[in-house]
Amino acid sequence: MSVVHQLSAGWLLDHLSFINKINYQLHQHHEPCCSKNEFTTSVHFESLQMDSVSSSGACAAFIASDPTTKPENDDGGNYEMLTQKFVFRPELFDVTKPYITPAVHKECQQSNEKEDLMNGVKKEISISIIGKKRKRCVVFNQGELDAMEYHTKIRELILDGSLQLIQEGLKSGFLYPLFEKQDKCSKPITLPLDTCNLPELCEMAKHLPSLNEMEHQTLQLVEEDTSVTEQDLFLRVVENNSSFTKVITLMGQKYLLPPKSSFLLSDISCMQPLLNYRKTFDVIVIDPPWQNKSVKRSNRYSYLSPLQIKQIPIPKLAAPNCLLVTWVTNRQKHLRFIKEELYPSWSVEVVAEWHWVKITNSGEFVFPLDSPHKKPYEGLILGRVQEKTALPLRNADVNVLPIPDHKLIVSVPCTLHSHKPPLAASGRCWLFS
Repeated sequence: MSVVHQLSAGWLLDHLSFINKINYQLHQHHEPCCSKNEFTTSVHFESLQMDSVSSSGACAAFIASDPTTKPENDDGGNYEMLTQKFVFRPELFDVTKPYITPAVHKECQQSNEKEDLMNGVKKEISISIIGKKRKRCVVFNQGELDAMEYHTKIRELILDGSLQLIQEGLKSGFLYPLFEKQDKCSKPITLPLDTCNLPELCEMAKHLPSLNEMEHQTLQLVEEDTSVTEQDLFLRVVENNSSFTKVITLMGQKYLLPPKSSFLLSDISCMQPLLNYRKTFDVIVIDPPWQNKSVKRSNRYSYLSPLQIKQIPIPKLAAPNCLLVTWVTNRQKHLRFIKEELYPSWSVEVVAEWHWVKITNSGEFVFPLDSPHKKPYEGLILGRVQEKTALPLRNADVNVLPIPDHKLIVSVPCTLHSHKPPLAASGRCWLFS
């Protein structure tokens, strides 16, 4: 179950369980071999594991295989339906230690007393001048003052609520204390290489010639369609309407498309195919690439300006009373932008602010709660699209449930960059609690 524990403060989630419940099953036709135990394959994706065997083979750990023999194929011969099940690599959620331990955090504070601390509390510096000491008071800028005020406001909420959920997790065995001896003997995790080419593909799509509305038709993946190329997927909505996973190959890399799902491979500036899709959505979750110093230094990905984010056509994509969820960093400038500019421009009313608290497998915060550098929590702003009086309600009898404020989502984060926890599981618990 994805929701491990639910309390009044929020939810303790199992992100790994949620991913593996998506049912990443791939069905393939296979001609039976003359000799038994002849057909065996093993494939490893960047963050997934898959083993498959025929009816005469043995099933490996983590994997289910369900071969079924069909009467005959197109040539009149028999064939097997081979089912391959993919699961997410569990070691990618093996976060046994905080990213910065409290002891290291304290040492860093002491060694940096003569420097301005980034995004946190600055120290008074004692300067020795000709045998005399005088103190120089460092003046905080407005952004730093806002950040300290915000942290002070939500600190007890984060601390008390997280500890309650962590205690429940330790009691049930979902979280487990790590002994010092075991911790020292733990082996480092080898992460998959960050070789995803999707950003490059989206950049390529942006420079393609504009298509007319007729050419923006939806592409539906059919069974064992190996003729689909990158060009076929650009600037159109791709659907997998089957009950099983489809595999597509883009620039030599394989991607799994879950059952009953669709996607648009495009830059955010080329969203006309999604508008031509002529569907609206009851829930929209956006995770904008916010501008910050870390992104500028690492050059890991491009970021969007506030103006570019405002140009996302949310009003045309949102159904009446649509719930809009926006992930945001702890920078107060971004929080104010969402509440005071972005949501009003989309006719969205802010209804709640939730917090994702990141912990280790033993229940520690991944960063010290009061770290001036990075906090162990991130925010998400929930808003409701406002009905226009000129338009009739979709269903006048539908009651829109109120959304509770300041709920916590506590989970062990994925070690892959920027993987957010599932909101569907916690949302269902809130709706039916």
